[in-house]
Amino acid sequence: MKKKPVDQLSPRVARAEHALLGAEIAAHDRAYYQDDAPTISDADYDALRRRYNALEEQFPELLTAHSLSAKVGAAPSQKFAKVRHSVAMLSLGNVFADEEVYEFVARVKRFLGLAEDAPLAFVAEPKIDGLSCSLRYERGALVQAATRGDGFEGEDVTANVRTLADAPKHLRGDAPAALDVRGEVYMRHEDFKTLNLRQAEAGKPLYANPRNAAAGSLRQLDAAITASRNLHFFAYTWGEASELPAQTQTGMLAFFEKAGLPVNPLAKRCANADEMIAHYRLIEQKRATLGYDIDGVVYKVDDIGLQNRLGFASRAPRWAVAHKFPAERATTILRDIEIQVGRTGALTPVARLDPVTVGGVVVQNATLHNEDEIARKDIRIGDTVVVQRAGDVIPQVVEALLDKRPANAMPYAFPHICPACGSAALREMDESGAADVVRRCTGGLICPAQAVERLKHFCSRLAMDIEGLGDRQIELFYKQGIVKNPADIFTLQKRSARGAFDLTRWEGFGETSVRNLFVAIEAARKPALNRFIYALGVRRIGETNARRLARHFGSFEALRAAALTDDGLAEINAIDGVGAVVAEAVVDFFREAHNETVLDELLAEVAPQPMEAVAASSPVAGKTVVFTGSLERLTRDEAKAQAERFGAKVAGSVSKKTDLVVAGPGAGSKLAKAEELGIEVISEDDWFKRTGQE
Repeated sequence: MKKKPVDQLSPRVARAEHALLGAEIAAHDRAYYQDDAPTISDADYDALRRRYNALEEQFPELLTAHSLSAKVGAAPSQKFAKVRHSVAMLSLGNVFADEEVYEFVARVKRFLGLAEDAPLAFVAEPKIDGLSCSLRYERGALVQAATRGDGFEGEDVTANVRTLADAPKHLRGDAPAALDVRGEVYMRHEDFKTLNLRQAEAGKPLYANPRNAAAGSLRQLDAAITASRNLHFFAYTWGEASELPAQTQTGMLAFFEKAGLPVNPLAKRCANADEMIAHYRLIEQKRATLGYDIDGVVYKVDDIGLQNRLGFASRAPRWAVAHKFPAERATTILRDIEIQVGRTGALTPVARLDPVTVGGVVVQNATLHNEDEIARKDIRIGDTVVVQRAGDVIPQVVEALLDKRPANAMPYAFPHICPACGSAALREMDESGAADVVRRCTGGLICPAQAVERLKHFCSRLAMDIEGLGDRQIELFYKQGIVKNPADIFTLQKRSARGAFDLTRWEGFGETSVRNLFVAIEAARKPALNRFIYALGVRRIGETNARRLARHFGSFEALRAAALTDDGLAEINAIDGVGAVVAEAVVDFFREAHNETVLDELLAEVAPQPMEAVAASSPVAGKTVVFTGSLERLTRDEAKAQAERFGAKVAGSVSKKTDLVVAGPGAGSKLAKAEELGIEVISEDDWFKRTGQE
């Protein structure tokens, strides 16, 4: 059903739709970034984002900075030493249409307060489909290399990177005292073909595509194996730098090349969006002849000073975006529709297909999104369907070919009963009377599918990251009755030693694997606070909001105590980027009696550790700051981004928890509230002095 234009909505209906969209986008973020199982295409996801942003533009009271964000990458493996990135390695936002490129340029100019016709140069370069890697040079010598990992902590692959001919051991010429060079490790098509021939001859599994092959090759425990795989590297950006040899992206690429680091020859400086799109078309034409995989073109603001002003949202830099190539498609037959039940009770339809190759990958399963999408597209079992795959996004069923439909194909009846526990499956209604797009099992604690999925989430890479406790092991332990809740995981070794069970008697568990499992469980007893919060599986709490809560409260005890107080909802709601829907979900979780028991048992086994402070040396690090009034030297978004860069926590409202208010001309109720509470108030100029910028 076509939605009304946002300018025709009442504030009440807009607020309701905004909350519903926020929940839906957050669910898709979790599926993509946390569960590695996205359920919609990039284009569909982007449409949701556009509608969400349009609501905020029409109704500014709905606006929350850095909202609906998600995590980058995946947690590092326990097989390698961990490396903490001094500057986070974040991912990029995506656009798919020319008009979105124009909007990206306009958005950057608005953020910087530039006129629409103001000159602003960008660099356009191919987006390499490989594995992100950071090479640290000190006094010109390569001292460490790390994968991106979860964006904040990666794997130490120094020995393996040293085998790459494209990664010089020493930079040529003068180099900064410290410089983190970042780029992409990739495999050429000819080397990929050779590798798979060797794999086949040795009777080993074949790699699905060059990207997977590059990732698997770089993450070998034996560096000699990596050396035999002929990997390559393109440098395209940097992390920490004691000083920068240039003040533009173009200049930095020239420095990399002069220093002996390979840069992509198709990188080009563009004066405007028209030139950016023209270069995108040129690269798209050359794509098939490059000899390596690319999946789009990346645009970056050329001026590094402007990059610093633009800063980062929690998902991606504001000064860069990836213009992705169109998705690849194929046709096959839909043999069945299977309903999967997630940890929040969501019923998700999955298409079981005759195997078909799409974009070099064999596809047998694809998402059907939700109940409404199946009905809208009239997808039926037995149909010949078009399947689409874009990058790493899970394949999706685009449409059914009606001229090939079997005569006996019947419309699909979406179940109203949970297939796992038999409870009713309902679609919640929002305050505007619209039904949620997701049908959920109402079984809650009695639903085994939800319980198992919650345990899988708890142990997953981005949560507690317990190696050896994968989906198969969790399902087995739950079925055998030895792990019913998270605390049971940490008592496995003790109960096994008492003779309650013998894991080695079960298929897939030898003495070594059991010993390694117990070691991994012990290593997980002191998780980072943000990971622990995320692992609990609180509805609407993804990685980004878990990090926000951890930064704000500092300890799990403080978060839990606040959620149980009368004003806890208001405090959580005031955290910049969180909002009322998320705050209610957090408070509801902590006030549920069963959860209280589960948490007490779990906290008897684990000790969540506070997050490392950001910019701890800053005079505003750890302080809660509110910006109000009209800022004259910074845009509001720029001010918030700057505060976070200095380690401050930005709130949207003033409370007794606020440490500092930065007030510009026209400050009203927030300023009055700050004066009433005796909170320090400073001007915008004072803010620059306080943060050492003047």
